[in-house]
Amino acid sequence: MFDRRLVQYFDWWLLALTLVLAGTGVFLIQSAVNAGDSNPLGGLWIRQIFWLCVGLVVMAAGFVFSYKRLYSASPWIYAGILILLALVPLVGKTMGGSTRWLDLGIFVLQPSEPAKLAVILMLARYYARHVRPEGLGLRALMPPLLIGAGPFLLIVSQPDLGTAGLIGLVALTMTLFVKIERKTLLFLLVLGFGVLPMGWYLLEDYQRMRIMMLFFPESDALGAGYHILQSKIAVGSGMLSGKGYMQGTQNIFSFLPEQHTDFIFSVLAEEFGFIGSIGLLTLVLLLIAFGFNIADACRDAFGTILAVGITAMIFWQSVINIGMVMGLMPVVGMPLPLISYGGSSLVTVMLSLGLLMNISMRRFATS
Repeated sequence: MFDRRLVQYFDWWLLALTLVLAGTGVFLIQSAVNAGDSNPLGGLWIRQIFWLCVGLVVMAAGFVFSYKRLYSASPWIYAGILILLALVPLVGKTMGGSTRWLDLGIFVLQPSEPAKLAVILMLARYYARHVRPEGLGLRALMPPLLIGAGPFLLIVSQPDLGTAGLIGLVALTMTLFVKIERKTLLFLLVLGFGVLPMGWYLLEDYQRMRIMMLFFPESDALGAGYHILQSKIAVGSGMLSGKGYMQGTQNIFSFLPEQHTDFIFSVLAEEFGFIGSIGLLTLVLLLIAFGFNIADACRDAFGTILAVGITAMIFWQSVINIGMVMGLMPVVGMPLPLISYGGSSLVTVMLSLGLLMNISMRRFATS
């Protein structure tokens, strides 16, 4: 029998906000690929509409069943993603010097995108079973460490340090949410600061250069510092109200690299200025607030932790992308959720939001 409470608790505002953000993304991508006389990528905004339609179908699939079924399905989903990640270095497609994609014939998949959601599902499953009022000890944290380590290492090898780091941040957020014993937290902090210098030497030369360019971009303005400098010029030149749609000079003359993907926020800032930027940031913050509100209202441990993980993913991905284009963080391959061009990213985020709606619809249910 159909439960009317599923409709009563459906989050229509979250759906509307998702559609507004995704529509804004299509709007900005059209400008990013069609401004100026030369537009070899001019049709990408139409492809983004196609992926948006796919995302809507996937989103609907994400809330029509009870999210609790994912509790038992999570290990299978996780194992399938690990297999896809392992196939990338063997048969993956190389673009821009990185091998991150699998050509599946009808479309190209970037397995690192759904890998974020797979890790969140597995961590939510584990923490729902082992959460304790006094917090988790060191021994209880070993399985979550292994859960995150597999995808992390496979994604780093692509190389894609940005997505791997995002998985680490999301896993850390979920772990802090379920609480860690004070002595264990102190030990991990000391250990982390101790091995931090070692991490610098484990980075590739180009990765260390990207971090250095965060502080001294002018030292290599036409090389490693080019992305940051051009992005900061675009953001600053927008001033209060911007130059107008498709009127951004950095965009028109293609000075801004990857303007339809990683640097889409720079296009927004140049064309719509401070007002447009604040408007988009407000919408993103509302989306994050909706996510944490759903987590707070849920009466089921698995649903609560799952909602926190999904919201943390959107939060950190937005922070890293916007920080990168403003010159506050190193340049990494990190799309802005729902805004940047990319089928794998858009569909993954919309599936994640569908799961948030799923949890919201069933917030009245208990464990």
